[in-house]
Amino acid sequence: MNKFELTSTYKPTGDQPEAIAQLTEGVLHGIPAQTLLGVTGSGKTFTIANVIANVNKPTLVLSHNKTLAAQLYSEFKGFFPKNSVEYYVSYYDYYQPEAY
Repeated sequence: MNKFELTSTYKPTGDQPEAIAQLTEGVLHGIPAQTLLGVTGSGKTFTIANVIANVNKPTLVLSHNKTLAAQLYSEFKGFFPKNSVEYYVSYYDYYQPEAY
């Protein structure tokens, strides 16, 4: 498998190095759910990009709205220019099962 190569002029600062280390360790030890909390602009996407690079496994990122999905796609595409970063948006407003 190709290595996930994180490309950025930024370096982890503040609480980010510890968060990256703890989240990476959690993923590698099979912890099924972890939470990263931070205010707007605190570098959560960059933190997760570092975790993805450390773990080096394909990653699915879900977003609760289309605007954030587009922003995340753009940022991850910038962080991983040599890797495949894909974007999928459902254009249905809500789930409606097929009627029989």
